[in-house]
Amino acid sequence: MSPLFRKILGINWVVAITMIGLMIFGVFSIYSAGFGDPAVENFWMKQRKWILVGTPIFLITSLIDYRWIRYLALPAYIGAIGLLFALPFIGSEINNATSWIRIGENSVQPSQIALVSGVMILAVTLGELHRIHPIFRNHLLRLAISLILVVIPMALVLKEPDMGSASVWGPLAAFMLLVANVPFRYLTVLTLLALIALPMGYWFGLKPYQKARIQVLYKALQGEELDKQGDGYASHRVMMAIGSAGWEGKGHKGSRIKTKPPEAKTMVKTMGELGLVASEPDVSDFIFGTIGEEHGYRGSMIMLTAFVLLLLQCLYIGFYSRDQTGRLLVTGAVSILFWHVFMNVGMCIQLVPITGVPLPFISYGGTFMVTCMFLMGLVESVWIHRNEDAGSEKSIFY
Repeated sequence: MSPLFRKILGINWVVAITMIGLMIFGVFSIYSAGFGDPAVENFWMKQRKWILVGTPIFLITSLIDYRWIRYLALPAYIGAIGLLFALPFIGSEINNATSWIRIGENSVQPSQIALVSGVMILAVTLGELHRIHPIFRNHLLRLAISLILVVIPMALVLKEPDMGSASVWGPLAAFMLLVANVPFRYLTVLTLLALIALPMGYWFGLKPYQKARIQVLYKALQGEELDKQGDGYASHRVMMAIGSAGWEGKGHKGSRIKTKPPEAKTMVKTMGELGLVASEPDVSDFIFGTIGEEHGYRGSMIMLTAFVLLLLQCLYIGFYSRDQTGRLLVTGAVSILFWHVFMNVGMCIQLVPITGVPLPFISYGGTFMVTCMFLMGLVESVWIHRNEDAGSEKSIFY
């Protein structure tokens, strides 16, 4: 048996199959959300194309030894920072944010690329630098370098403005620093400083519409009346759509059209079909609203259970990593995926402010799909190469 074939067989198939299941469900959800709407009804076909693009990236990343990121992390990070700096000049403005770069008919979101490069550069900084010189064993120096590497892209993403993507950097840095054995007292002080800075960031760093989203959440948590025709429109309508679905949900629009009378007459239209949630179906940020309304509590919990299974399996892989760098890569991937799931679902059920964070493997988005599959490829690489000697140097496939 060749080493390459042995690596293919050594893939963690529980993780791979769970990821594939989520992607299939995502394509179906996008199809359902855009059914009958000319503006987005073909987006599910575009999502399939991005999955096909991401598949070889996932496989190649899985089979290559992850230790090679020590050579790729810095160029990838510099390239991502360069794209973020170039956004004001070459980017396209969508929904009051200059977050995308147009390449023909497709768009690239540099903030997602920056997140992946951030995981790699932090893994190398915290897991590899101490081998270059003993000075990098100093915890304060490691902490200072890591914070600089995080603050630069985070500030550039906030400038777009994209509060959702910027919010991912906080938990990403916190979890990776925790796993990197940075003393807890340093992390406690850092957390307190961040909490002290939050009010200043709110008053002087956020735009009026971003403040309004936080105020809507605060009023909802206090039980106050929301402006249902103004700032609280989206939050209130999505909550109504999910809350009215019940246990089984209202079903997919296409299935109701194909149902013969008199059953079709008894089926209730979704709020999305009636145009009561948004002016047009949202196949990206509010995709969970469509899932919750059509599949109900049962379908939503099945999807969330799949995410829990995926993340727990990733943590299991992290425990069996052969070195600190592998553990940090898995920690970074889990942090990004967990925070996106938490924020996307949370903003649909009024747990967190609306931030425009997509749902991994489910929401429509080419850059995000490919980056998620790349992150899962890194996780698989940690698993496949867990039994190899951490100090040996081999070729990328052998």
